[in-house]
Amino acid sequence: MSARTSPTPEYESLRSAASRTGYSVFTFREKIASGALPAYRLSDKPGSNMRVKVADVNALLKPVIPAEVLASR
Repeated sequence: MSARTSPTPEYESLRSAASRTGYSVFTFREKIASGALPAYRLSDKPGSNMRVKVADVNALLKPVIPAEVLASR
């Protein structure tokens, strides 16, 4: 029997991204407004929910230890 796994979502809500990363929803909204984080609306209606790509959110996270230092350890 194969284990049934759910696929990893490509998009997530701002609330989900905030709880996963520790950033606030307000911070994500600021990054979207500045163009640092692309976002997608579910509808053309003003105020409709937005989604962000999980990979784009992950790209905002930077390692504290530079890769060169980490590799030399």
